[in-house]
Amino acid sequence: MKYFLFILSIITIFNSCAKKNNAYTISFSSCDNQEIENKLWSEILKNNPDIFIWGGDIVYSDTENMKLMQHNYNKQKNNDVYLNFIKKVEVIGTWDDHDYGKNDAGKEYPKKDSVQQLFLDFFDVPKNDIRRKQQGLYFAKDVNIEKKSIKIIVLDTRYFRSELTKDTITKKRYKPNNYGEGTMLGEKQWNWLENQLNNSKSDFNVIVSSIQFLSFEHGFETWGNMPHEVDKFENIVANSKAKGVIILSGDRHIAEISAKEIPNLNYPLIDITASGMTHSYTSFKGEPNEYRISNVVSDKNFGILKFDLIKNTVTMEVRGENNVLFESFLQQY
Repeated sequence: MKYFLFILSIITIFNSCAKKNNAYTISFSSCDNQEIENKLWSEILKNNPDIFIWGGDIVYSDTENMKLMQHNYNKQKNNDVYLNFIKKVEVIGTWDDHDYGKNDAGKEYPKKDSVQQLFLDFFDVPKNDIRRKQQGLYFAKDVNIEKKSIKIIVLDTRYFRSELTKDTITKKRYKPNNYGEGTMLGEKQWNWLENQLNNSKSDFNVIVSSIQFLSFEHGFETWGNMPHEVDKFENIVANSKAKGVIILSGDRHIAEISAKEIPNLNYPLIDITASGMTHSYTSFKGEPNEYRISNVVSDKNFGILKFDLIKNTVTMEVRGENNVLFESFLQQY
């Protein structure tokens, strides 16, 4: 009997480890004002994330004064609650406009090279890392779990981005550029992204974009402001045959999940937005998004992706204060 119980306990431990080793949890969000208390760090930890991904606006520092910029990054980095968080969870990320240096800015921002170094300092990126020498913050990270893998592709939608077209007719801020005008990523980053996807053997490919990809009708910043770049992205994804491509986005101070059927892609392209860690779009009254498959969350929020690498599923969640679950969506790949 004792031998039987011993064997049973070993099987139980093995099954527990197998479940853990074939699972991976990504947490992510954006828009954190360093002058406002962030109450979400402890809530994120309740989900036992393996990694946290900043989607941009790590600080709010619209300035060309690099001493002020460095001060704001340091204030965020040295926050006691955040320091405790990064001791327990790996953290990576990209920038958006306010931690880049100017609202809605692109390649024209004159201090981008200096801010890039401050951004990398915030993450303690080694001096010999390629991002210290290249233009832009884009990079990729491969996560191996047993015999499975997840590739995380972090884009830079600021450094190379061309000018947007202001909408002078309606109340929207921007309207789409003429087809073919402008670039979102720049030629070198586009080539890099295509290479990453074409050569990916990963079971899932998570692409981090600071701005929304699928939602394009609201008139703020979105990939939809350059429709030819949307087409280019979708074609690259479909032609690459990369498995399980999922987009993480931020910027909007709301959260929502969008999905689109792409020709020659055997699964829906999903864009999950999580944005507003210290402040959110509380006056949100609604806006069109033909690809939306969830409710819009206008409370402070963060996103959770739970990968089951045995079943090949991803549970996508939007959560908030007190770890409340706002939205949940299960996708089989």
